[in-house]
Parts: sequence; C-alpha cells; structure tokens
Amino acid sequence: MSEIKLSIDYEQYEEGIKMKDLLEELANKPEGAELTSLIIGDWGGSYENDSSEIVETLTRLKDRFPRLRKLFIGDMGFEECEVSWIMQSNLSPIFTAYPELESFTIKGSTGLELEPVKHAKLQELAIICGGLGKHVLAGISQAEFPKLKKLELYLGVDEYGFDGSLSDVLTLIEPGKFPELTYLGLKNSEIEDDIAIALADAPILDQLHTLDLSLGTLTDKGAEALLNSAKVQNLKFLNLSYHYMSDDMMNRWANAGIEVDTSEQQDADDEEDYRYPLLTE
Repeated sequence: MSEIKLSIDYEQYEEGIKMKDLLEELANKPEGAELTSLIIGDWGGSYENDSSEIVETLTRLKDRFPRLRKLFIGDMGFEECEVSWIMQSNLSPIFTAYPELESFTIKGSTGLELEPVKHAKLQELAIICGGLGKHVLAGISQAEFPKLKKLELYLGVDEYGFDGSLSDVLTLIEPGKFPELTYLGLKNSEIEDDIAIALADAPILDQLHTLDLSLGTLTDKGAEALLNSAKVQNLKFLNLSYHYMSDDMMNRWANAGIEVDTSEQQDADDEEDYRYPLLTE
C-alpha cells in the first residue's frame, strides 16, 4: 500500500502555502497514480479555514489518484488544532468523485455536512469529533452503503455539536440499513447509558462481531442492560473502555464469559454533571 500524509506547518502557512498546492504537486508526480492511502493533516489555519478548498481540489484531481482507497481528512493533534476547532465543510462530493474508495475518516465536525449519498464500495466510515450534529447523523442514516462493514462515530456532547437525541442515533441501526456491518462504534457519548440500553436487544447485534461503546459516560445503569442481553453474549468483542462503571460491575464483566475491555475506569461520582466523554473540546 502506498500511503502519503500531507500537512502544513506554521512556517509554511505564513509563507502562503496551501493544501491545494501540495495536492496538485502530488498529482503531478508518479506517486500520485500509485497512491492508495492519503492522509490530510493540518491544512494551515484549520481553525479558521475550512476544508472546502481541499474537497474541491480532490474532486477536480480525481482522475490523477485512480488507486485511492483510503482517505483521512483532518488528522491533526490538539497541539495543531483542538478537535472542536477544526473547520470542516460539505464532504459529500468525495463519495461521488471516488467510487472506489473503501475507507473514509473525518476528524472535526464544525461545519461538517454529509448529504445522503450512494456509494457501492465504502467499507469503513469514521468521524472523530467532540460533538456530531443530528443533520450529519441523518445524512449517514439516509445514505446507501451496501458494503459498509465498520461505522465508528464519536457522538460527543451538546456543547461541541451534538444536538441530537437517542432517536437520531437509533436511525443508524434500523434493520437492513447496513446489511454487511460487523463493527458498530457509537462512542464518546454523553448519553452512552441510553444507547447501551437501546442496543442491548437490538436486532443489529445479530450481525455484529464488535460493539464499541467506549470513551463515553457509561455507568452501571447501561452496563446492566448489556450484561443481561443474550445478544451481547454472542459478540466476539465488546469495547467499554473509559467508563464510569463500579468495581462490582467490572468484576461481573470479568466473569461474564465474553471478551470485553473495561479498562480506564473513571471516578464514578454520583453526580451526573461530573461525567464527561473522553473527547470533547
């Protein structure tokens, strides 16, 4: 696999170098035709310049990257740009421009739009953010991804963009929605208990090998529903890492007979106001 990461540091940004310049330069090199994985990091002033120019450039240059199968837009650490400050845009044109794309990862949800699209070959979709808007959830749930195997969504908190409810999240797991899905990550959520309770006996569990409810505010309330679910018992792996479960609940999981990650226990304060997902700002 040929993988390249493009990123603009502060000095380059001050010099006026733009990500579209780096993309055009790559497109004119032999490596462009062989590229299978492209990672786009900080595009320079990502907290004030959105990703629309990148989307336009990638769409325009689509024929120059014929083997592109994996794309990550927004791969930057907090020292470059806090996740909630990353300015995204409407990334829907990417799906049309790259019909052979198999994996798409997006970091940052400010300004993010995903219209309902059809893509015959996408297998993985991940959105890493501090808060995911219900309009984005609707765009995903209304999309047609018949080959999608992995869906990983950081749902986050309302202060940083999550303006939906449990019902908005549950539209993603309606029967027949994603027929080949085997990994479902509804993680980093301030309503993790509600999600866990709703998923405990959901039909979608019958097709999953991995359920990922990590990085959120899961407590014994949600864990109890999962522990009592026969469908959960059939999972190959359950990820509950970073949680607010009690020692007693963790011991019960240790004897549950399934592979489950209960690492990174947080202080299980009784006050709900003091429970936070891992990634917010």
